[in-house]
Amino acid sequence: MNQSTNLSRRRFLRNLSLGLGAGVLTPQLGALAMGKAQEKKLGIALVGLGNYATNELAPAFSFTRNCYLAGIVTGTPAKAKAWSQRYGIPEANIYNYETFDRLADNPAIDIVYVVLPVFLHKPFSIRAAKAGKHVICEKPMALSVLECQDMIDACQGNRRLLSIGYRLHFEPFTQEMMRLGQQRIFGKIRQIDCANGFVWGGDPNVWRLKKALAGGGGLMDMGVYTIQGARYCTGEEPTHVSAREEKTRPDLFKEVDETIYYSLEFPGGALAQGRSSYNANWNHLKVQAEKGWFQLTEAYRYGGMEGATSQGPMTFDPNVHQQARQLDDFAACVRQNKASSVAGEEGLKDLKVVEAIYRSIASGRREAI
Repeated sequence: MNQSTNLSRRRFLRNLSLGLGAGVLTPQLGALAMGKAQEKKLGIALVGLGNYATNELAPAFSFTRNCYLAGIVTGTPAKAKAWSQRYGIPEANIYNYETFDRLADNPAIDIVYVVLPVFLHKPFSIRAAKAGKHVICEKPMALSVLECQDMIDACQGNRRLLSIGYRLHFEPFTQEMMRLGQQRIFGKIRQIDCANGFVWGGDPNVWRLKKALAGGGGLMDMGVYTIQGARYCTGEEPTHVSAREEKTRPDLFKEVDETIYYSLEFPGGALAQGRSSYNANWNHLKVQAEKGWFQLTEAYRYGGMEGATSQGPMTFDPNVHQQARQLDDFAACVRQNKASSVAGEEGLKDLKVVEAIYRSIASGRREAI
């Protein structure tokens, strides 16, 4: 959620202008304008109107076909007023955190997207499921594996679908990395180099630097992308990990990790060397196989993806709207009552690896996952 680039900011302004123009169309008219009849769009409520919801998710609805921005949940009245005016959200679809459970009485909202600090992911996902709403929860899924399981159980118990905000699964460069790796196009995978990070220059008092609120630092925020990359390139679950932490700015990162180096062992023999950081600019996913290599030198951003293989460059559209594709896919899953490809279990698997990495740092030993 901290990967905003100049490109994404420009796209936000462009998308916003498009969204304002499209806002006068009903979902049905929008479908007809595409030249074919469609089912009624599903309504999504965004819970938490911070940077990611404001600059990426809200503009994405200008490009969705299966869903639309139907409601919001915020604790800031000024935000509620501004969003209502900007996106035409009726008063009946605006909630705060105390009135959240009244969503149960609102048939206009089918899906709730939880875009809150990590410590609030579990309670609001469970409350949404109990209110009868399907749930998308931003990554990392929760503070712990146990919390992830509680969320999965609550959604299953209420017969609601749960998806995690892994937008890259709907991005063509990433999908090609999955295909090349999982289908062993270049033979057996030997080595993976995956790194993601940025140099923290923001507020030192923000929730992301508080362990109780974020669960961890660079690993929870940036490292989840690298863990994902290693997992979806191999198509396997790692069995063991060895890890170490480096901290050069202890005054800033008092409670959470700054930079972590880890090695993941996969049952097929692949070894992934991963790095996550709040103090280094990294952003790549490189795979070496028996008969060649494939890589993304721009691997985790909202746009501007770049990739190549040992046979030549990847030539997909680097700036597809990842969030729009993600939202549309989940809406389609809800319509068809089928599990998302990035269901809650996907988030739980990542947290298993995260917890094992922290155990390895604490013990100084190789740990089983």
